Amino acid sequence: MKRNVPRLIEAFLEMIAAERGASKNTLDAYARDLADYAAGLTRAGKTPHNAATGDIRAYLSLVAARGLKPTSSARKLSSIRQFHRFLVADGRRADDPALIVEAPRRGRRLPKTLSVAEVGHLLAVSKEGLDDGARPAPERLRALRTACLLELLYATGLRVSELVTLPSSAAQTKEPFIHIRGKGGRERLVPLPSEARRTISAYRAFQKKTGAGAAPHWLFPADSASGHLTRQAFARDLKACAAAAGIGAARISPHVLRHAFASHLLQNGADLRVVQELLGHADISTTQIYTHVLDERMKAMVRDLHPLTGG
Repeated sequence: MKRNVPRLIEAFLEMIAAERGASKNTLDAYARDLADYAAGLTRAGKTPHNAATGDIRAYLSLVAARGLKPTSSARKLSSIRQFHRFLVADGRRADDPALIVEAPRRGRRLPKTLSVAEVGHLLAVSKEGLDDGARPAPERLRALRTACLLELLYATGLRVSELVTLPSSAAQTKEPFIHIRGKGGRERLVPLPSEARRTISAYRAFQKKTGAGAAPHWLFPADSASGHLTRQAFARDLKACAAAAGIGAARISPHVLRHAFASHLLQNGADLRVVQELLGHADISTTQIYTHVLDERMKAMVRDLHPLTGG
């Protein structure tokens, strides 16, 4: 679908799509941010060609006045910086007015997560009644699919977009890992625990037995435009399962289980660089949101192991 944005912004979007392999969601986010920025400049009688540093600061002040969080303002500034960098590199401007604009101050926001016990209970609830032969086949298939998705998500820490688009060939070999193509086309191997492999096998076996939902391309096929389960449908099923487990809707999302994967690994001694690789983060700074887990672990190590803290 053609985005309703000025041609200059469309040229920028075409560049990051071609050179960085940006996803549709990323392109849409840039388009929204930059269309809002361009509209703000128009109201001030300016354009991206002649906007000054003060104009960008004035726009960000108006954004903050709308009540947007500092994180949202910072994201908009990041979009504006990359846009103006593109204008200079492409010869459309001689100077970069966004170069010295300061980012809004952001408080430290820790990721929402669940305890090991809560995740264990959630997984157990998702598997209740799976062997009930009295349940209609479509209902059993959906329950098996949800259990499989939850097990996979917590076992691997995949992004929800990576999870729902797993090919039907995933985990079909004897190798104890799955191959993932993540953001920007970056590829990685993610270990797959034996329990998750058994859950996938049970789901596949029921698909084959009933012929319900079987498809040649996707592990989680669905009646959607893409042919696979949508992120929204999975999030809806996850919240229903969480409600049955006594977990409030505000505390659960696919991303929360990804956070739980990372936090629980770090709590048990995993190296931050290893977790970065498993999550598919291009930059270690993205993974460092979890350093609060390491901080607590280091405090406990000093308290429990240092000679001067002994009783």
